[in-house]
Amino acid sequence: MKYNYVLFDADETLFRFDILAGMTRMFKAYNVDFSQDDYIHYQKTNKQLWVDYQNGTISADYLQVTRFNEWAVKLNVPAKELNDAFLDAMAQICEPLPGAIELLNKLKQHAKLGIITNGFARLQTVRLEHTGLKDMFEWLVISELVGIAKPNKAIFEHTFELMGNPDKSEILMVGDTATSDILGGN
Repeated sequence: MKYNYVLFDADETLFRFDILAGMTRMFKAYNVDFSQDDYIHYQKTNKQLWVDYQNGTISADYLQVTRFNEWAVKLNVPAKELNDAFLDAMAQICEPLPGAIELLNKLKQHAKLGIITNGFARLQTVRLEHTGLKDMFEWLVISELVGIAKPNKAIFEHTFELMGNPDKSEILMVGDTATSDILGGN
């Protein structure tokens, strides 16, 4: 079967990054020695917020600020400031997964490429520029900007509209999470 369109998730599909390393880098600016235990504690809040975001029960803004509320109180800085510092750190440590650039170069010769991501606009655009992948894609659909997160079918329908509503048999969705990346696109 020949696909004329290939849509990718971004994080952990095209890019890899070490969240702990990013957080360690971020907190260094606040003179905090961020530990593995700190990370585990942070993830208890962060992971549930991501589930809520993907289920449509909270907004991207709420997720981004709330995940740093505890640290904001400890450091006496706004949670938004911590989130911005985190996004900056994560953009800097991001790199393409091994083989991603070669795969995209090969695919680009035969299909139109796009991204559908639940990531945040500020981070995703910097990552694409930082990794040199920006010009590989015809479409960049970011849930934060659309107001709908994967796996909601509406974000896929929005993307298909941007693509000119091609037959779905011509579209391949590639991602690392069956529930948010694949099921929503079916």
